[in-house]
Formats: sequence, structure tokens, C-alpha cells
Amino acid sequence: MDYPIPANVEEILALRNNSVNEEVVATAIAGVINIARQQGQSLEDLTASVLKDDCLLDLDRRKWLSELVAQAWIMLP
Repeated sequence: MDYPIPANVEEILALRNNSVNEEVVATAIAGVINIARQQGQSLEDLTASVLKDDCLLDLDRRKWLSELVAQAWIMLP
């Protein structure tokens, strides 16, 4: 990846300055997982947050994203 994995929320937010592509999205997901782990959250906590109702994504997309996050959680060291 050309982007370092974000270590804090500010670094994740800074990714907004890049054009959106698969690499930026993957980097953001990896950063969210790292931050969740640093805060002592479990995978279940994180997926519950992703599945929480919001105005950005419909339920099907939130389910898809939660599955993607779960796969990334397992793959990341």
C-alpha cells in the first residue's frame, strides 16, 4: 500500500484529502481496526458499530461492510 495505516482518528480523517479508491478505503478500514484494538474493543464491538443504523449506508451495505471488517480483522496482525 502507498498509504501508511492510520494510527489515530485524525490520520483517518486526513485520508479524505485523497481521491477515493480501493487502497484508501482499505487503509481506512485497517486504521479503524487498529484503533478499535488499541481501545480494547472486540470484533463484535466493532461490527456492532458498523451495523448501527445511520444515514450514510443502507442495511445491506452495512452488512457487507461489517463482513469486510471481520475479514480484515482476521487478516491484520
